[in-house]
Amino acid sequence: MPASATPSVASAPIATKRLVLRPVRTRDLPAVTRLWTDPEVRRHLGGPVTDTVVRIRQRRIVGAPGRLAVERTLDGAVLGLVTVDQDGRGGETEVSYQFLPEYWGQGYAREAVAAAVASALEDVPSVVAVTQEANTRSRRLLETVGMVHAESFVEWDAHQVLYRRSSPGKG
Repeated sequence: MPASATPSVASAPIATKRLVLRPVRTRDLPAVTRLWTDPEVRRHLGGPVTDTVVRIRQRRIVGAPGRLAVERTLDGAVLGLVTVDQDGRGGETEVSYQFLPEYWGQGYAREAVAAAVASALEDVPSVVAVTQEANTRSRRLLETVGMVHAESFVEWDAHQVLYRRSSPGKG
């Protein structure tokens, strides 16, 4: 796949045992907006986003490639957001995620991220994820889904950790 292409996971729905990862819809905006403005969700992501940025993001996210709402199949609740897209660090595909606090600790993020990474690895040789060194829950999740610590650096005035998982047949 060319470096400029986006993996198919970016727009195709992905079903897991309990979840569906699918493009963001207009009805998802209240949950997605909470992700951007909740101080606990944003603790390791630079803090809550300003109202102006929220309005811009709301206009751009619906149907955007690589932005996947995580919906619980049981009741249709939107639990979080997984993003799969090209990373600025050498063009690798990057996965990132945010989940609403009431769904933390129930394995939903692990299930969604594992599915997104596996789907992306069908099309690209490797997937990366970056988190703050201090975000131990996120680091544990990334390790659980088979990602390996590849690099540490300082960015945005915080110690960051880059994780990578390569496709067995492509990396």
